[in-house]
Amino acid sequence: MSADGHGAVETGIARLCAAPALAGGGRAGLVGNHTTVLPGLRPAAPALAAAGLRLVALFGPEHGVDGSGQAGAGGGADRVAGLPVYDTYRCDGERLDKLLADSGVDVLVYDLQDVGARFYTYVWTMFDLMVSAARTGVRFVVADRPNPLGGTVSEGPLLDPAWASFVGRVPIPVRHGLTAGELARYFNTEAVPRRAGGPAELTVIEATGWRRAMDAGSTGLPWIAPSPNMPTPATAAVYPGTCLFEGTNLSEGRGTTQPFEIVGAPYVDARLAPALNELALPGVHFRDLRYVPTFHKHAGRSLRGVQLHVTDRAAFRPVRTAVAMLATLRRLHPDDFAWDRGDGAYAIDLLWGSDRLRDVLDAGADPLPLCDPPAPPAAWAGDDVLLYS
Repeated sequence: MSADGHGAVETGIARLCAAPALAGGGRAGLVGNHTTVLPGLRPAAPALAAAGLRLVALFGPEHGVDGSGQAGAGGGADRVAGLPVYDTYRCDGERLDKLLADSGVDVLVYDLQDVGARFYTYVWTMFDLMVSAARTGVRFVVADRPNPLGGTVSEGPLLDPAWASFVGRVPIPVRHGLTAGELARYFNTEAVPRRAGGPAELTVIEATGWRRAMDAGSTGLPWIAPSPNMPTPATAAVYPGTCLFEGTNLSEGRGTTQPFEIVGAPYVDARLAPALNELALPGVHFRDLRYVPTFHKHAGRSLRGVQLHVTDRAAFRPVRTAVAMLATLRRLHPDDFAWDRGDGAYAIDLLWGSDRLRDVLDAGADPLPLCDPPAPPAAWAGDDVLLYS
C-alpha cells in the first residue's frame, strides 16, 4: 500500500483522468457504471469532465449505469454527472449503430469491472460497441482494469460459434484469464473485422502495476460489486463455475446474501456434501446447509444444499468444481435434477458454449475432461494480445 492508502495498481481510468489527451479529441461517451471510479472511490464521469475530457453521454450495460438492475435489466439513471444515458443492454446491430449516431460521440471510453467469466455480459457490451464503432467511425478506448481472478489460469472449452449469444459472442474459454483490454485487442484482430468489415480504431490504456498472478485481493483496489449478485471477491472466485447452475432447476443462491457461493434445491438431501468432499477437489470444502431464497428460484421454500468454502484460491478451479457438482447431483438425484430450457435453447448450452456438457452428463459419462482449457491465455489469444507479464 502507498502512503495515501491506495495500492500499487493504477487503473486505466485513473491514468486517463490524469491525461485526458490519451482518449484523443472530440465528443466523448463513457461506457461505464457505478464501478467506474477513481482512487478514493470518486465517480469518474464528473472527474473526467473536470479534467478536460469533452464528455457528452453515458452508455450503460446490463444492470444499468447505476448498477441497481437485477439480471436481465438495463437502464438506470445518472445521478452524478447529469449526462444523457443511452441503454445498450441487448442492443446491437443497426439499432446500436443508430444509438451511437444519435449520441453524436466521436470516441467511446469503456471502463467496466469484469469478473473473468465468458458469460458475464460486460465484455460483450464492449464487443458489440466495438463493432458499431468500427462501422460508424467512432474511436474506441478501453481504460483497462485487472482481472479479479488473476491472469494465469484459463478453464473450460472455447465457445462453439453455433451457440453464440449475449453470454458469449466469440470463441473464448469459460474462465478466460484476460483483462478487458486484452480481450479488446483479441476481438479487434479478427472478430470485429468479420462483423464490421474492418477493425475498430482501438486504444487500450493499460493498468499499471498489475501482474498476472494478482487477484482482486492483492491489487489494493477497492471492490465494488459490479452487479447486485456479485457482492464480494469470494463471489467472483466461484462464479465461473457455479453460474452454470443457472442452467438447472437448482438455486444458485440468488435471493440470499451469498449468491453463487451456495447451491441447493428442495430435493437435495444429506448425501451431497459428503459425496462432494469425497472427490477431494483442490482448494475447496463443501458444507451442508439449509437456506430460504427471498426471490428467484424456489423463493420462500426451504432448500438443502452446500456452501463452497474456498480454502486455497490458487489451487481452486471453479469450472472443474462446478462440473463435478453437476455430475454428482445428476447421479444422486436422477429423477429430480433437470435442465432449464427457458424459452428456447437449453440455458446450460448457452452458458457452456455448446451442448457437449449436457450430452455427456445425460449419458452418464465423465465430464471432467471437458473442463481442460484449450491452452494458456497466451496460446489461444496470441502473445501480441497480452498486455501484462
